[in-house]
Amino acid sequence: MEHITLLLGIVIVTALVFDFTNGFHDTANAMATTISTGALKPKTAVAMSAVLNLVGAFLSVEVAKTISGGIVNEDGLKTEVIFAALVGAILWNLLTWLVGLPSSSSHALFGGLIGAAVMSMGWSSINGGTVVTKILIPAIAAPLVAGIAATLATRLTYRIGRNTDTRATAKGYRTGQIASAGLVSLAHGTNDAQKTMGIITLALITGGVLNPGANPPMWVIVSAGVAIALGTYLGGWRIIRTMGKGLTDLAPQQGFAAQTSAATAILASSHIGFSLSTTQVCSGAVMGAGLGRKGGVVRWSTATRMFVAWGLTLPAAGLVGAGAEFLTKQGPWGVAATAALLVAGSAVIWVLSRRNAVDHTNVTNDEPGALDAEPAGVVTTAIAAVSPPPTGSAVTSTDVDLVKTTIPAPTSTVADPARPATV
Repeated sequence: MEHITLLLGIVIVTALVFDFTNGFHDTANAMATTISTGALKPKTAVAMSAVLNLVGAFLSVEVAKTISGGIVNEDGLKTEVIFAALVGAILWNLLTWLVGLPSSSSHALFGGLIGAAVMSMGWSSINGGTVVTKILIPAIAAPLVAGIAATLATRLTYRIGRNTDTRATAKGYRTGQIASAGLVSLAHGTNDAQKTMGIITLALITGGVLNPGANPPMWVIVSAGVAIALGTYLGGWRIIRTMGKGLTDLAPQQGFAAQTSAATAILASSHIGFSLSTTQVCSGAVMGAGLGRKGGVVRWSTATRMFVAWGLTLPAAGLVGAGAEFLTKQGPWGVAATAALLVAGSAVIWVLSRRNAVDHTNVTNDEPGALDAEPAGVVTTAIAAVSPPPTGSAVTSTDVDLVKTTIPAPTSTVADPARPATV
């Protein structure tokens, strides 16, 4: 570590800041459904997730090796390029957090790295085969696989428990949700924490501290694990509310199915070195679980906004990374200007977030507009028609919510002027 220069030190610190934003940006992946169904209290949920993210960071380095030696050619890569890439990733993470969209921190990092590398060395610096096979294909396949698995798991769960009382089984499923949420957090640590390990390792290689192809040193693994754990504990409450309340209303059975499906997909990808987006996997699983229950409705307006954010993440972070690299190429003053823009942009986003703060006290409130009736749509209608009915004769809170949004109030009811009347 005695060979680390000032610029390399700045890059390492910036990478850990990105890791921190990754933690609070992705807390919803593991804990949104657990919090929304009441399985765990909000602060307890994020604390458990933070600890397991830290543990998961030590379980594998396959994803870190993919990033440090697979996406871009190391020959000729400068430390300034990695700094510019991190600037693009951090700003995109903060912007999507501000609007409560569960976009991919992983793709933000990849986009920033690709954009900065192309600006510095041209398109020849990008390993196109690795980008396609280990980033783009998993980005499309993983949420589909997780969504289909969650749909089937939800239907199977309701079928197995069709002769049992819903209230009697809900407590058991909430307990199962805690275990499955812990598994998702562990899986998140094995995948997302390693991305920062990989980017720091890549910076150390470009700075001549490590040899090409080297594994992340232990101090890199520890620091990345701690950073993502701290970010997770802070809690990305805005995105938790979108995932838990904005996409669909989940019963404990559905939450358990969604989390188990997501964890399985993430752990499998970490084992083979696929650097997929845990956000996309978990979002796909939540939507699949929503479609797996007859009467369940996915709010496609929220889902569409999320899909748009997914599609924009790589190019948007890439453009910011390219712009940041253009500045850093100008010399020390360009690096200083890029750092100043990062700090200023982050501060502006934080100030804007205070206008409508979301924290553990109001994270379980309904997403703005979520109470408005939304047409089920072709996909929801088709899948719901062949899904099993809710188990048991007892009425769940989810069933009551569905009745509220589908049955108009009788004319004798005195409506609250601030919102549509419900029964």
